[in-house]
Amino acid sequence: MIGRTIADFFIREGCHVLLSGRSIEKLNSIKKEFNSSLLEVFPADVSEIKDVQKLIQEAGRIFPAIDSLVTAAGVYGEIGSLEQCDAERWFDAIKTNLLGTMYSVKLALPLLKQGVHPKIITFAGGGECPLENFSAYASSKGAVLRFTETVAHELKNVGISINAISPGLVNSGFVENLIKAGSDRAGRQKYEEALQQVAGTGSVVSPEKAAALAVFLASEESNGLTGKNISAVWDNWQEIPKHIKEIQNSDIYNWRRVKPKDRGYDW
Repeated sequence: MIGRTIADFFIREGCHVLLSGRSIEKLNSIKKEFNSSLLEVFPADVSEIKDVQKLIQEAGRIFPAIDSLVTAAGVYGEIGSLEQCDAERWFDAIKTNLLGTMYSVKLALPLLKQGVHPKIITFAGGGECPLENFSAYASSKGAVLRFTETVAHELKNVGISINAISPGLVNSGFVENLIKAGSDRAGRQKYEEALQQVAGTGSVVSPEKAAALAVFLASEESNGLTGKNISAVWDNWQEIPKHIKEIQNSDIYNWRRVKPKDRGYDW
Protein backbone atom coordinates (compact mmCIF):
# COMPACT_ATOMS: atom_id res chain seq x y z
CA MET A 1 0.00 0.00 0.00
CA ILE A 2 2.78 2.46 0.85
CA GLY A 3 4.63 1.76 -2.41
CA ARG A 4 1.50 2.27 -4.47
CA THR A 5 0.69 5.53 -2.69
CA ILE A 6 4.25 6.83 -3.11
CA ALA A 7 4.07 6.04 -6.83
CA ASP A 8 0.81 7.98 -7.02
CA PHE A 9 2.32 11.01 -5.26
CA PHE A 10 5.42 11.01 -7.47
CA ILE A 11 3.33 10.76 -10.64
CA ARG A 12 1.30 13.75 -9.45
CA GLU A 13 4.60 15.64 -9.36
CA GLY A 14 5.23 14.70 -12.98
CA CYS A 15 7.80 11.98 -12.26
CA HIS A 16 8.29 8.96 -14.51
CA VAL A 17 7.97 6.01 -12.11
CA LEU A 18 9.00 2.36 -12.23
CA LEU A 19 6.99 0.47 -9.59
CA SER A 20 7.98 -3.02 -8.52
CA GLY A 21 6.55 -5.74 -6.32
CA ARG A 22 6.32 -9.52 -6.14
CA SER A 23 2.93 -9.87 -7.87
CA ILE A 24 2.68 -8.99 -11.56
CA GLU A 25 -1.11 -9.28 -11.24
CA LYS A 26 -1.22 -6.56 -8.59
CA LEU A 27 1.22 -4.40 -10.54
CA ASN A 28 -0.86 -4.66 -13.71
CA SER A 29 -3.99 -3.83 -11.73
CA ILE A 30 -2.33 -0.69 -10.37
CA LYS A 31 -1.09 0.29 -13.83
CA LYS A 32 -4.61 -0.13 -15.23
CA GLU A 33 -6.08 1.87 -12.36
CA PHE A 34 -3.60 4.74 -12.73
CA ASN A 35 -3.89 4.78 -16.54
CA SER A 36 -0.80 6.98 -16.77
CA SER A 37 2.02 6.98 -19.28
CA LEU A 38 4.28 7.99 -16.38
CA LEU A 39 3.93 4.60 -14.67
CA GLU A 40 5.97 1.53 -15.58
CA VAL A 41 5.78 -1.76 -13.66
CA PHE A 42 8.16 -4.69 -13.30
CA PRO A 43 7.87 -7.70 -10.95
CA ALA A 44 10.70 -8.48 -8.55
CA ASP A 45 11.31 -10.04 -5.16
CA VAL A 46 13.90 -7.75 -3.57
CA SER A 47 15.08 -10.51 -1.25
CA GLU A 48 16.55 -12.20 -4.35
CA ILE A 49 19.58 -10.42 -5.79
CA LYS A 50 18.96 -11.82 -9.28
CA ASP A 51 15.49 -10.24 -9.26
CA VAL A 52 16.94 -6.90 -8.22
CA GLN A 53 19.57 -7.15 -10.98
CA LYS A 54 16.80 -7.63 -13.54
CA LEU A 55 14.82 -4.75 -12.03
CA ILE A 56 17.76 -2.34 -12.28
CA GLN A 57 18.46 -3.52 -15.82
CA GLU A 58 14.85 -2.66 -16.66
CA ALA A 59 15.27 0.74 -15.01
CA GLY A 60 18.38 1.34 -17.12
CA ARG A 61 16.45 0.41 -20.25
CA ILE A 62 13.72 2.93 -19.43
CA PHE A 63 15.73 5.73 -17.83
CA PRO A 64 19.13 7.24 -18.70
CA ALA A 65 19.50 7.95 -14.98
CA ILE A 66 17.71 7.58 -11.65
CA ASP A 67 16.99 10.74 -9.68
CA SER A 68 15.16 9.01 -6.80
CA LEU A 69 15.20 5.47 -5.45
CA VAL A 70 12.61 4.43 -2.85
CA THR A 71 13.04 1.07 -1.10
CA ALA A 72 9.60 0.62 0.48
CA ALA A 73 9.29 -3.18 0.33
CA GLY A 74 9.00 -4.77 3.75
CA VAL A 75 7.65 -7.71 5.74
CA TYR A 76 7.13 -8.57 9.41
CA GLY A 77 8.70 -11.96 8.85
CA GLU A 78 8.54 -14.40 11.75
CA ILE A 79 6.20 -13.22 14.52
CA GLY A 80 6.44 -14.49 18.07
CA SER A 81 8.80 -14.51 21.02
CA LEU A 82 12.37 -15.54 20.25
CA GLU A 83 11.66 -18.84 22.01
CA GLN A 84 8.67 -19.48 19.74
CA CYS A 85 10.36 -18.40 16.51
CA ASP A 86 11.67 -20.72 13.84
CA ALA A 87 15.28 -19.56 13.46
CA GLU A 88 15.33 -20.05 9.69
CA ARG A 89 12.06 -18.16 9.17
CA TRP A 90 13.32 -15.40 11.46
CA PHE A 91 15.81 -14.59 8.71
CA ASP A 92 13.01 -13.83 6.21
CA ALA A 93 12.67 -10.26 7.52
CA ILE A 94 16.41 -9.74 7.24
CA LYS A 95 16.38 -10.91 3.61
CA THR A 96 13.58 -8.59 2.51
CA ASN A 97 13.97 -5.56 4.77
CA LEU A 98 17.74 -5.32 5.08
CA LEU A 99 19.25 -7.28 2.20
CA GLY A 100 16.52 -6.09 -0.18
CA THR A 101 17.39 -2.51 0.71
CA MET A 102 21.11 -3.13 0.31
CA TYR A 103 20.72 -4.94 -3.02
CA SER A 104 18.54 -2.15 -4.41
CA VAL A 105 20.83 0.68 -3.31
CA LYS A 106 24.07 -1.03 -4.35
CA LEU A 107 22.87 -2.08 -7.79
CA ALA A 108 21.19 1.27 -8.54
CA LEU A 109 24.30 3.34 -7.75
CA PRO A 110 25.58 3.56 -11.35
CA LEU A 111 22.24 5.02 -12.50
CA LEU A 112 21.93 7.22 -9.42
CA LYS A 113 25.34 8.73 -10.10
CA GLN A 114 23.96 9.95 -13.43
CA GLY A 115 20.94 11.57 -11.77
CA VAL A 116 20.20 15.19 -10.85
CA HIS A 117 20.63 15.69 -7.09
CA PRO A 118 20.03 11.94 -6.67
CA LYS A 119 18.16 10.83 -3.55
CA ILE A 120 17.72 7.44 -1.90
CA ILE A 121 14.82 6.89 0.49
CA THR A 122 14.83 3.81 2.70
CA PHE A 123 12.15 2.66 5.14
CA ALA A 124 12.69 2.12 8.84
CA GLY A 125 10.10 1.00 11.40
CA GLY A 126 9.52 -0.76 14.67
CA GLY A 127 8.75 2.29 16.79
CA GLU A 128 10.97 3.91 19.39
CA CYS A 129 10.68 1.21 22.06
CA PRO A 130 11.35 -2.55 22.19
CA LEU A 131 8.86 -4.33 19.93
CA GLU A 132 8.01 -7.48 21.84
CA ASN A 133 7.29 -10.56 19.71
CA PHE A 134 8.62 -8.87 16.57
CA SER A 135 12.36 -9.25 17.04
CA ALA A 136 12.98 -10.23 13.41
CA TYR A 137 11.22 -7.15 12.05
CA ALA A 138 12.67 -4.76 14.64
CA SER A 139 16.20 -6.07 14.14
CA SER A 140 15.98 -5.78 10.36
CA LYS A 141 14.63 -2.23 10.48
CA GLY A 142 17.18 -1.18 13.09
CA ALA A 143 19.86 -2.45 10.72
CA VAL A 144 18.35 -0.41 7.88
CA LEU A 145 18.86 2.73 9.98
CA ARG A 146 22.54 2.01 10.60
CA PHE A 147 22.92 1.08 6.92
CA THR A 148 21.37 4.41 5.94
CA GLU A 149 23.67 6.41 8.22
CA THR A 150 26.77 4.54 7.08
CA VAL A 151 26.04 4.74 3.36
CA ALA A 152 25.25 8.46 3.73
CA HIS A 153 28.88 9.02 4.74
CA GLU A 154 30.17 6.84 1.91
CA LEU A 155 28.12 8.67 -0.75
CA LYS A 156 28.38 12.28 0.38
CA ASN A 157 31.38 12.93 -1.87
CA VAL A 158 29.51 11.77 -4.98
CA GLY A 159 26.45 13.94 -4.28
CA ILE A 160 23.96 11.20 -3.42
CA SER A 161 21.74 11.71 -0.35
CA ILE A 162 20.10 8.86 1.57
CA ASN A 163 17.51 9.20 4.35
CA ALA A 164 15.07 6.84 6.06
CA ILE A 165 11.34 7.26 6.66
CA SER A 166 9.53 5.87 9.69
CA PRO A 167 5.99 5.65 8.28
CA GLY A 168 4.04 4.77 11.43
CA LEU A 169 1.52 1.94 11.71
CA VAL A 170 -0.11 1.78 8.28
CA ASN A 171 -2.95 -0.64 7.59
CA SER A 172 -1.34 -2.91 5.00
CA GLY A 173 -0.45 -6.54 4.37
CA PHE A 174 1.53 -6.32 7.60
CA VAL A 175 -1.69 -6.22 9.58
CA GLU A 176 -3.06 -9.30 7.81
CA ASN A 177 0.12 -11.21 8.64
CA LEU A 178 -0.14 -10.17 12.27
CA ILE A 179 -3.72 -11.43 12.51
CA LYS A 180 -2.75 -14.69 10.83
CA ALA A 181 0.00 -15.19 13.44
CA GLY A 182 -2.61 -15.01 16.21
CA SER A 183 -2.62 -13.48 19.67
CA ASP A 184 -0.36 -16.14 21.21
CA ARG A 185 2.50 -15.11 18.94
CA ALA A 186 1.78 -11.43 18.25
CA GLY A 187 0.64 -10.61 21.77
CA ARG A 188 -2.92 -9.88 22.86
CA GLN A 189 -2.66 -6.08 22.60
CA LYS A 190 -1.09 -6.02 19.13
CA TYR A 191 -3.54 -8.65 17.92
CA GLU A 192 -6.59 -6.72 19.13
CA GLU A 193 -5.24 -3.49 17.67
CA ALA A 194 -4.84 -5.24 14.31
CA LEU A 195 -8.42 -6.51 14.42
CA GLN A 196 -9.63 -2.99 15.14
CA GLN A 197 -7.64 -1.61 12.23
CA VAL A 198 -9.11 -4.12 9.81
CA ALA A 199 -12.59 -3.33 11.13
CA GLY A 200 -11.94 0.38 10.64
CA THR A 201 -12.37 1.22 14.32
CA GLY A 202 -8.73 1.37 15.41
CA SER A 203 -6.04 4.00 15.14
CA VAL A 204 -4.18 3.81 11.85
CA VAL A 205 -1.71 6.01 9.98
CA SER A 206 -2.53 7.04 6.43
CA PRO A 207 0.07 5.96 3.82
CA GLU A 208 -0.30 9.46 2.38
CA LYS A 209 1.82 10.77 5.26
CA ALA A 210 4.81 8.66 4.23
CA ALA A 211 4.21 9.46 0.55
CA ALA A 212 4.22 13.21 1.19
CA LEU A 213 7.45 12.89 3.16
CA ALA A 214 8.98 10.79 0.36
CA VAL A 215 8.19 13.53 -2.15
CA PHE A 216 9.90 16.07 0.11
CA LEU A 217 12.99 13.89 0.58
CA ALA A 218 13.21 13.42 -3.20
CA SER A 219 12.89 17.15 -3.86
CA GLU A 220 15.51 19.89 -4.01
CA GLU A 221 14.06 21.27 -0.77
CA SER A 222 15.88 18.47 1.08
CA ASN A 223 19.26 19.11 -0.57
CA GLY A 224 22.01 18.73 2.02
CA LEU A 225 20.02 16.42 4.28
CA THR A 226 21.47 12.93 4.49
CA GLY A 227 21.86 10.02 6.88
CA LYS A 228 18.74 10.89 8.86
CA ASN A 229 15.60 9.05 10.02
CA ILE A 230 12.45 11.16 9.71
CA SER A 231 9.07 10.19 11.14
CA ALA A 232 6.11 10.75 8.83
CA VAL A 233 3.87 10.97 11.89
CA TRP A 234 5.74 12.77 14.66
CA ASP A 235 8.31 15.04 13.00
CA ASN A 236 7.53 18.51 11.68
CA TRP A 237 9.49 17.77 8.54
CA GLN A 238 8.02 20.71 6.66
CA GLU A 239 10.35 22.94 8.72
CA ILE A 240 13.48 20.91 7.91
CA PRO A 241 14.64 23.14 4.99
CA LYS A 242 15.13 25.99 7.48
CA HIS A 243 17.40 23.90 9.70
CA ILE A 244 19.38 21.51 7.46
CA LYS A 245 22.78 22.85 8.52
CA GLU A 246 21.89 22.54 12.21
CA ILE A 247 20.49 19.03 11.69
CA GLN A 248 23.56 17.84 9.81
CA ASN A 249 25.89 19.17 12.51
CA SER A 250 24.01 17.30 15.26
CA ASP A 251 22.57 13.91 16.15
CA ILE A 252 19.04 15.15 15.49
CA TYR A 253 17.01 12.50 13.63
CA ASN A 254 19.60 9.82 14.44
CA TRP A 255 19.43 6.82 16.77
CA ARG A 256 22.12 7.04 19.43
CA ARG A 257 23.16 5.38 22.69
CA VAL A 258 22.27 7.64 25.62
CA LYS A 259 25.31 8.19 27.87
CA PRO A 260 25.23 9.26 31.56
CA LYS A 261 26.44 12.78 30.74
CA ASP A 262 23.52 13.19 28.32
CA ARG A 263 21.23 13.00 31.35
CA GLY A 264 23.29 15.23 33.63
CA TYR A 265 25.29 12.55 35.44
CA ASP A 266 29.05 12.78 36.00
CA TRP A 267 29.69 9.04 36.20
